Amino acid sequence: MSVADIIRRRRSCRAYLEDPVSREAVERVLEAARLAPSACNQQPWRFAVVTDVAWRREIIEHGFRMGIPMRWALKAPVLIVVGMKRSLIVHRAAVKLTKIDYPWIDIGIAGEHLVLQAEEMGLGTCWIGWVKPRRVRSIIGWPKDIRPAAVITLGWPENPDDPPGPRPRKELEEIVTWLPTEPGKSG
Repeated sequence: MSVADIIRRRRSCRAYLEDPVSREAVERVLEAARLAPSACNQQPWRFAVVTDVAWRREIIEHGFRMGIPMRWALKAPVLIVVGMKRSLIVHRAAVKLTKIDYPWIDIGIAGEHLVLQAEEMGLGTCWIGWVKPRRVRSIIGWPKDIRPAAVITLGWPENPDDPPGPRPRKELEEIVTWLPTEPGKSG
């Protein structure tokens, strides 16, 4: 499968088989995330792999925000908590100077590497950002300098052979601005 095919096929999976995912498969998706680029090569991402059902239940029932029930996530045999470790200079000072929060960009790139690798392997994933960072940090035992940002469910899709239908996406003309070939000239 080409990268373009993987991108076109990838969807958020909310229906999993309860079959386990091997440690080797989890390490392969984590390796893809590890190889992501980051601002000043700070690599702020941190990952906690949760496979035990009691721990997964604890995160889902107490670490997710109220309002959107996500009990379906319990069927995913793996939860990967994506955390962010901030650097004083690069992340905090740079945000003040540029108003761009680089660690969020960095962990987004790493997480997307992870889900695209999972897709290539036939695994389903779903990003969940509806988390309570302090509560999740407490559950998994991370220090205060690591902030949980999202949870990615990982597992074998219940219906892997269902071809994904077209997704509603804006046309390029709606989202892209082409600049003229030379600054100051209209085109």
